[in-house]
Amino acid sequence: MLEIKEEELNKILPSDGPSIDEVKRYLEKYNDEYIIIKCGGSVLVDQNLFNIFIKDITTLNKLGFIPIIVHGGGKRISNKLNQLGIKSEFINGLRVTGKETIEIVEQVLIKFNHEIVEALKKQSCDSETINSKNNNIISVVKENDELGFVGLPTKINKNIIDKIVNDKKVPVIAPLGLDESNQTYNINADTAAGSIAKKIEARRLIIMSDVEGVLDNNQKLIPEINSASIKELIEDATITGGMIPKINNCLDVASNGVKGVVIIDGRKNHSILFELLSDKGSGTLIRQWEI
Repeated sequence: MLEIKEEELNKILPSDGPSIDEVKRYLEKYNDEYIIIKCGGSVLVDQNLFNIFIKDITTLNKLGFIPIIVHGGGKRISNKLNQLGIKSEFINGLRVTGKETIEIVEQVLIKFNHEIVEALKKQSCDSETINSKNNNIISVVKENDELGFVGLPTKINKNIIDKIVNDKKVPVIAPLGLDESNQTYNINADTAAGSIAKKIEARRLIIMSDVEGVLDNNQKLIPEINSASIKELIEDATITGGMIPKINNCLDVASNGVKGVVIIDGRKNHSILFELLSDKGSGTLIRQWEI
């Protein structure tokens, strides 16, 4: 990591973020390792949260981190489909994506992808778009016929990510992929982020969501879970619905070489910075085993 003087840290860090003493301690723990940050589209719909997110990524970049963004866009897609009179249908949390829908999904996600890149550049944080039309890195196969053009990643082109990072840019990745015939597929953003994190052996995968993390039956945040406790939490219906595939995806990533996988509340200001650079963190950490 970069060696940064305290007076410079004062200029870089937000006044309502982690303390300088905490940041100095935690900076020593990271050493040129990839940090995947998956940001749900539902979080970035709010313009204020979007602006804070962009500034936090810029802050990480200035501190010497290597952030890689994978973004969602579900709410934007649903809004666009509603405008066009197309009903959204979901199976187990995945959007049914027909021939007409995939074209709209691709347009919306690429537009959002470019918006993030341009917002980062305005903060003097150089970045580059990765999507199905430009720098595609995700090869896919169809998940099943019922879902239509929803893809499962089969291969990640790490070389493109490495090149962008070596050029001192932040990769911004849309959850889209191509099959062998260059047909575009929609990919669940958590699945895309997890596949990329495993392939590039990221140090951390941070899932920014519109919930605090995993909550117990008293609606209190559970700070850490593992494979054994996840099984129990699913069996007693503490973890239900769309949270089940999200948690299972996180556990799969944690079981395949990524040191820390965490779900954080993207609605809280500077949640990324508090997770990476403070004592308290800001969500639920998922590990393979209890330590």
